[in-house]
Amino acid sequence: MSAHAASTNTGLSHAKLGTWAFLASEVMLFGGLISAYVILRSGSGHFFVPPRAMMGVPLATLNTFVLISSSVTMVLAIAAIQAGNVAKLKNYLLCTIGGGAIFLCIKAYEYNHKWHEGITISASLFGSFYYTLTGLHMFHVIGGMGLLGYIYWQASRGHFTAASHDRVECSGLYWHLVDLVWVLLFPILYLL
Repeated sequence: MSAHAASTNTGLSHAKLGTWAFLASEVMLFGGLISAYVILRSGSGHFFVPPRAMMGVPLATLNTFVLISSSVTMVLAIAAIQAGNVAKLKNYLLCTIGGGAIFLCIKAYEYNHKWHEGITISASLFGSFYYTLTGLHMFHVIGGMGLLGYIYWQASRGHFTAASHDRVECSGLYWHLVDLVWVLLFPILYLL
């Protein structure tokens, strides 16, 4: 660990400790919403779940693959900065941001299709949960893309110091959480 990345009593840098604390709050946010969905779905006789044919499982499966692939490119970006290769870091960051953009485009198409199928936020309890959970997740994807874009911009301007490694790693932790949330939402909303 570099002198610039001062560690806490845990052995983690302040940035990583703060990131883990923030991620814990995000887990509580999504955990509460997912728990409410599961409880209401399993306990209510009035909880209408659309048939799988209306849900667009193939597109959601593609989106899952896209996000998992973007996690791989994020790992490669972290490995690149650890090796001191800023050019590779930038390439992998662009791939990760691109994965997020593809995810959002597919999601926008899917929203439009579902809306025309009658799955709206006000049509049913399922619709309310579906748009709340996936919409909140989309905002997190957009935030992650913005964060990665900022890191890309810094790398392009040559603003990388010893502390930059932590910045990339913390951004990677956030991106992996966003992907993990989708990996949980996909089966809960689309397959069960």
